[in-house]
Amino acid sequence: MDMTRVAVIGAGVVGLSTAVCISESIPQCSIDVISDKFTPDTTSDVAAGILIPHAYPDTPIHLQKQWFQETFDRLFAITNSSEAIDAGIHLISGWQIYRTVPHQERPFWADTVLGFRNMTESELKKFPQHVFGQAFTTVKCEALSYLPWLEKRIRGRGGQVHIRKVEDLWELHGSYDVVVNCSGLGSRELVGDLQLFPVRGQVLKVQAPWVKHFIRDGDGQAYIYPGAFNVTLGGTRQKDDWNLSPDPQNSRDILAKCRALEPSLHGAWDIKEKVGLRPSRPGVRLQKEILIRDGHRLPVVHNYGHGSGGFSVHWGTALQAGQLVKELITTLKISTSRAKL
Repeated sequence: MDMTRVAVIGAGVVGLSTAVCISESIPQCSIDVISDKFTPDTTSDVAAGILIPHAYPDTPIHLQKQWFQETFDRLFAITNSSEAIDAGIHLISGWQIYRTVPHQERPFWADTVLGFRNMTESELKKFPQHVFGQAFTTVKCEALSYLPWLEKRIRGRGGQVHIRKVEDLWELHGSYDVVVNCSGLGSRELVGDLQLFPVRGQVLKVQAPWVKHFIRDGDGQAYIYPGAFNVTLGGTRQKDDWNLSPDPQNSRDILAKCRALEPSLHGAWDIKEKVGLRPSRPGVRLQKEILIRDGHRLPVVHNYGHGSGGFSVHWGTALQAGQLVKELITTLKISTSRAKL
């Protein structure tokens, strides 16, 4: 087996970064990305793309920390390169604030972001309803730049992209040696994963170029994330809600919450409503599997279920998925050479 044919299903941040990672780490692979939706129509395009980790109850903390560290390191290196503007990656500073002192004052990712510290009393005067806060600098990805940049890297290494909906993984049998499933919420139907559920997120993208710092109410129920093109205001976390249409009441609530945190947002203009369904489950599914049907074998790697934390851990999970693909290729080569014997 000279060239291993790999199909990656899904073109959000997880699918594209996994395809890039495989093409960089396994040169003898040909990569095809297959998805019914590409940027600007993916769930990742709705996300603010800021690196603040989401907690996965069923994933060990050391693994969550590793994924975040690897993602942060990769993106931080890009901010220090001439690629930063094309990739849409920049540093951003701001505050995470709380109405009561949190049970755990120092999150597991505090040492990864830059300059993490508790806010001073004078800083907290900006938020009279809040009694505690943390200040730090993190990385933000602009999906509208970052996803095309990842796609360009895939094509630059000889990979191809195909717009089509995969209804059954076995459709790809015979055309590909390994299938990597990064189909997000689509995995509920594609592989019958009923642990996966949508958490509806409605956000507003507004023009308010004077807002330079992010502000995040500790539970994530309200947030203000300035970006290169607009400011993302959120948010909603509506479990098991499949509705992709913007809800006017949600928009009014988001505006009210965010203006309470940053009164200057009364002057924001060009308000656009966006809705995305976060692919949530108790833990990211990151594992290899050999599917068997009628005596045929289909090697699969799953990498999905990142919920609202896809951007925060995408490169870390892509590295692990790439390692699992390597392991499957090694197994394939061994079985092929045995068959020749």
